[in-house]
Amino acid sequence: MPEQPITCSVDDGVALLTLNNPPLNLVTLEMSRALNELLARLDKDPAVRVLVLTGGTAKAFCAGSDIKEFPDMMAAGAVVPKKLALENEAYSRLDDFPSPTIAALNGLAFGGGLELAVCCDLIVAEEGGKVALPEINLGVYPGTGGTVRVTRRIGEGRAKEMMFFGEPIAVETALDWGLINRVAPKGRSLAVAMEMARRLAAQPQVALRACKQAVDAAFDATEDKAIRDTLALSDRVFSSADCAEGVRAFFAKEKPKFTHR
Repeated sequence: MPEQPITCSVDDGVALLTLNNPPLNLVTLEMSRALNELLARLDKDPAVRVLVLTGGTAKAFCAGSDIKEFPDMMAAGAVVPKKLALENEAYSRLDDFPSPTIAALNGLAFGGGLELAVCCDLIVAEEGGKVALPEINLGVYPGTGGTVRVTRRIGEGRAKEMMFFGEPIAVETALDWGLINRVAPKGRSLAVAMEMARRLAAQPQVALRACKQAVDAAFDATEDKAIRDTLALSDRVFSSADCAEGVRAFFAKEKPKFTHR
């Protein structure tokens, strides 16, 4: 395992996180700890307006958990405190990250790798790639949010098909199902994701964060409560400097110059 299981750089509002456990970027306890700590720090960094997660130059974005760690977790009552509590905390921190997040799949995303990707708001995959939730073949099932987050994206029937059979599906099929957002040419997932990130980094940040929060609330509360909660968010964005600039630019027929704060 490299000294840094995840590397990070921040440039012009975009934080780039790169999984660094080649060749398959397997999820280890060390990687989960590093991800959790890194996201906690970036959450408080005002310079970060968008986050991009990629597998770098490895053969896969992430092929899932390192099964060599499993034997220590197979006794009754062991897997949650030894693995899943930390892993779910880190993944949920990514899912709850206040700014937009994009996963750039440079290769296959299996098991915990796909569970990690669907914590991001948007997913870009490369043509010819595959995604899967193959945990059933090990006698287990997705334990780090996949049963919830994948199901919310593609619906009960398709989610159960992926999890019951554990078979890989092509990213082109995943695009049709709504599991991912875009398919990029081979070797171009990160470039496409970074182009999207730069566009988002230039958007009004108060409104963008509020929009993300409002959409997420649609899954976390009743319909009436979710709609009521958007009212406070609307008040926040309407009273922001970015809104004032957007309205001014509209009437002046100019491109707005947002503060990005």
